[in-house]
Amino acid sequence: MSTVYDCSQPNNRTAGLAAAAGAVRSGRLVVLPTDTVYGLGCDAFDAAAVRSLLATKGRGPDMPVPVLVGSWTTVDGLVLSVPRQARALVEAFWPGGLSLVLPHAPSLAWDLGRTRGTVMLRMPLHPVALELLRDVGPMAVSSANKTGLPPAATAEEARGQLGDAVPVYLDGGPSGENVPSTIVDLTGPDAVVLREGAVPLSEVSEVLGVDVELAG
Repeated sequence: MSTVYDCSQPNNRTAGLAAAAGAVRSGRLVVLPTDTVYGLGCDAFDAAAVRSLLATKGRGPDMPVPVLVGSWTTVDGLVLSVPRQARALVEAFWPGGLSLVLPHAPSLAWDLGRTRGTVMLRMPLHPVALELLRDVGPMAVSSANKTGLPPAATAEEARGQLGDAVPVYLDGGPSGENVPSTIVDLTGPDAVVLREGAVPLSEVSEVLGVDVELAG
């Protein structure tokens, strides 16, 4: 049985965040609002929970799950190194609609799918998401929808697709524009935009001081 918590009400928000944190720590799934679309999330370091997330979406490990963080400094413990370009983009666009792909720290015991040694990181611009992330730490978060169906823009849309497979839904209101994050790959010598989304390619190029190419 799942519960939806209306986070616009202070008491419900407090109760919902506590329930969500408890679910994450016990290896279960939660739905949370972000600044792009609603996300389906779990503890990034719980491999069984990540497998449950993929199974709930109907997706295989060939599409690795991104990781959301609650602060800039969290990144330092997750990746092999933070290049100058990454720090510039973090300072310019985090929290917000920019995801960074970087080589992850080899010491990390996580299984996010077939990542080929990389991880995609983002810090969302949503107070409910940030509060949860700062409580429980990095979360593996994918869009809150069944594979092949539209991403959910509200908690109820997410619940309509995912149902009781998720015990806790945090309702932070409509997610706004249904625009995914821009993804910048920093695993090679040059930055490459894998997907242009909430942050325009021109703004990425301006911050880095070079013309960044769009993959494909």
